[in-house]
Amino acid sequence: MFSLQKLLGKDDKFFTLMEGSAEEARASIISLIDMMKSDEDKRTLAGFIESRRKDKRLTQELNEHLCKTFVTPLEREDIEALSNALYKIPKTAEKFAERLLLAPEHARGMRLKKQLAMLEKAADILVLMVKELRKGVNIEKVKGQNDQLQDIEGQADELILESLRELYNGDHAGLHVIIQKDLFELLEKVFDRCRDVGNIVFYIVLKHS
Repeated sequence: MFSLQKLLGKDDKFFTLMEGSAEEARASIISLIDMMKSDEDKRTLAGFIESRRKDKRLTQELNEHLCKTFVTPLEREDIEALSNALYKIPKTAEKFAERLLLAPEHARGMRLKKQLAMLEKAADILVLMVKELRKGVNIEKVKGQNDQLQDIEGQADELILESLRELYNGDHAGLHVIIQKDLFELLEKVFDRCRDVGNIVFYIVLKHS
């Protein structure tokens, strides 16, 4: 196992910032799950806004540290790619929440229990993968985690496709179909963002194995 942290000596700030960003990505997903489970009159964007603001600060701090640091634990483009991929998760989750709040009556009846459970699992795996970079490059472990993410994303695609099929073939008003389709596609994007992070982490591990 090759330790990336040795390249930085005592400077582990990059790992700390990336892990913090991953935690905020998970927090935004938990906010999404909690929103879907809560009563319509109790739904709020507060959790999403807070996660996105925290992640934005972490991303800015990481970029500033990147500019000031000569020796980095990973290639600069890999740090930037991972940071950008992580930032897209809270942004996309918040966009889903915004659309949901605009027309909650059209989201009633959406069966998302399986998707939400899978999304929570994906968020947990995502955090573990990012934290593996600090511990060292364990390619077998990271590959297994990434395979789980890819499998979750694939299953989520199938579930969302089935939901769209039911939506298109049901007796629904046009606006109802449009709004639910939009929500399904945004939810799919959240899964895609998690998959993207997994792919980037695995790519980094491959480069250093």
